[in-house]
Amino acid sequence: MAILKILKYGDPILRQKAKEVSKISKKVRTLIENMIDTMYANNGVGLAAPQVGESLRIFVIDVSKDDEPYHPIVFVNPKIIKKEGAMCPKEGCLSFPEAFVQVRRYSEVKVKALDINGRPFVLEAKNGELLAYAIQHENDHLDGILFVDHARNIFDATEALKANNLPQLEDDKLLNEEALEELILQKEANSKSEER
Repeated sequence: MAILKILKYGDPILRQKAKEVSKISKKVRTLIENMIDTMYANNGVGLAAPQVGESLRIFVIDVSKDDEPYHPIVFVNPKIIKKEGAMCPKEGCLSFPEAFVQVRRYSEVKVKALDINGRPFVLEAKNGELLAYAIQHENDHLDGILFVDHARNIFDATEALKANNLPQLEDDKLLNEEALEELILQKEANSKSEER
């Protein structure tokens, strides 16, 4: 297997909408296997095909802990069919080395996709677990959306990018997520009142 080169923020491929996979050919399988190896070689939790220069609707994720055996999940032509709840994890990305930014995400998602053998499956991630926001993060890559587009604090995101010599935020790409922000603020207010 090969370790592939990961494109860095600023590469135009990362902003393209990826194409559907029409057939899971030997070439596509090899790409998926190489993506899994590349993800592990870079200590990543997920990797999308556009990050390795292939504008295809594929991503891989492994959220197993250090003491657990590897458990990669392959998503081909994924579609998120349900989103609810809210959270604001601090995320990083293999295309943004060392930069971490607090973002808005849904805490529960349901996704349908094909596996490496072309079999359909549905997967649900709940309770704000790592899998829930990993799915959203990688799925965004397939639509040319990057995690910094979900930044909660523009100043902090700008500083994180500057500190790591990465291009600055693209203002026209920032997402207006008022409803999600409201849910997050509500959740924060509730947890503060519970602490009292």
